[in-house]
Amino acid sequence: MPVPGFQSWFLPILNALSGGEVRRVSDLEEPLTRALGLTPEDKAELLPSGTQPKYLNRIGWARTYLKKAGLIESTSRGELRITSAGIELLGRRPTSLSIRDLQAYPQFQDFKQRSRRLEPSQTQAPESAEVETPEETFERVHKEIKAGLVAEILERIKVSSPSFFERLVVELLLRMGYGGSREDAGRTVGRSGDGGIDGIINEDRLGLDVIYLQAKRWDATVGRPVVQAFAGSLEGVKARKGILITTSTFSADARQYVSRIEDRPHRRRAAGLAHVRARPRRHDGRKLRDQESRLRLLRRLNPADST
Repeated sequence: MPVPGFQSWFLPILNALSGGEVRRVSDLEEPLTRALGLTPEDKAELLPSGTQPKYLNRIGWARTYLKKAGLIESTSRGELRITSAGIELLGRRPTSLSIRDLQAYPQFQDFKQRSRRLEPSQTQAPESAEVETPEETFERVHKEIKAGLVAEILERIKVSSPSFFERLVVELLLRMGYGGSREDAGRTVGRSGDGGIDGIINEDRLGLDVIYLQAKRWDATVGRPVVQAFAGSLEGVKARKGILITTSTFSADARQYVSRIEDRPHRRRAAGLAHVRARPRRHDGRKLRDQESRLRLLRRLNPADST
């Protein structure tokens, strides 16, 4: 079963705190997952970013919303207690709770009004808004934008000239860390009599070994004969390593052939290289600053804290 949406956790959290005593957040996880029938497989499901189990993220956002409505409170870091408003709500014996129910509380209305001034335009479908946490929405929209950018890059590659595609492949591999300088480490061949080799790139900065490249700017599936011919070209130049890149896909028999030969040319779809091209190179410090900015944005939109 899919992990329940974060609003599905509202009522189980209140029920778990209904005794009025202070409870540690970590002690609530097991009874909550039992109440909602999560399996070990459900609990192993991660956010798209891979940074946290999805169920823990949804529990965290559910806690935040309940606190903003004044139904539960943090007594200290990592500890929760139900409030009198939460006890009064449970006294009405609700069968479910949603954001619509929380709107009845003035403090929650204030919280949503503050958040609404900071939120970007809503792009998710209504049913997604009912299930996703703000963090999941952020990641999904980012993924959709990136997928669109990748598709656009791939289409532009397909309508470019063959020589441009060959140069692009060399450039991308250089950007991925092979070789060193553009002048010394990589070059295109792509001429009559090249024996099926489109490019050559040094594997390292010292040039102790080279990788031979073949680029196929195709729509049709690349079959075994093409891969087999490239492997033969590598043998012809006594090459140990080769990479065959395409804008399409490899057939099952091509993949099977590569898995059986001893010296395997690497296969790579150009879609993967489009991902590389869509991802800018950043210094580690820049990555950290980007991550911190993203977390600050999420906290401003809906400040799910660590308690």
